Amino acid sequence: MKTILTGDQLALTIKRLSHQILENNSDLSEVCIIGIQPRGVWLSERIAQEIRSLRPETSLQYGILDITFYRDDVRNSLPVANQTDIPFSVENKKVIIIDDVLYTGRTIRAALDALIDFGRPRKVELCVLIDRRFSRELPIQPDYSGKAIDSIVSQRVKVYWKENHGKDEVVLL
Repeated sequence: MKTILTGDQLALTIKRLSHQILENNSDLSEVCIIGIQPRGVWLSERIAQEIRSLRPETSLQYGILDITFYRDDVRNSLPVANQTDIPFSVENKKVIIIDDVLYTGRTIRAALDALIDFGRPRKVELCVLIDRRFSRELPIQPDYSGKAIDSIVSQRVKVYWKENHGKDEVVLL
């Protein structure tokens, strides 16, 4: 096991990603942030909270998206769906999809398919905490990336969050 990000480094990375999003989006009125269930929600909630603390005068639109039934890799079992909560229209908005780890790109492809059911965004951007850049199966790249790592197929990236694991840390197993 190798630590990729300590708790302090993770907090700084979230601040940096939040600042980068604000740097590219001075007007948040046409921007919405959507976290992918289940693991992207922890990161997206922290980023949304950070952006709200930096821009308390603005109303940031935030939602969570379940992609269970849009995945192409769940075939032999009945998957248990998570919650989707998008209480606004994404029609003609800039949508920033947030997930914890970008690996093959299949999760993001499923998220794009699911997102279209809620309207046609003007633009979609991707924000990830960890980019496993040499493992892609689909031509998907992040617009915002906390850390890019090189890893082999047998390795796994595990993100621990204080809220459900008691600590903040990213490790390579």
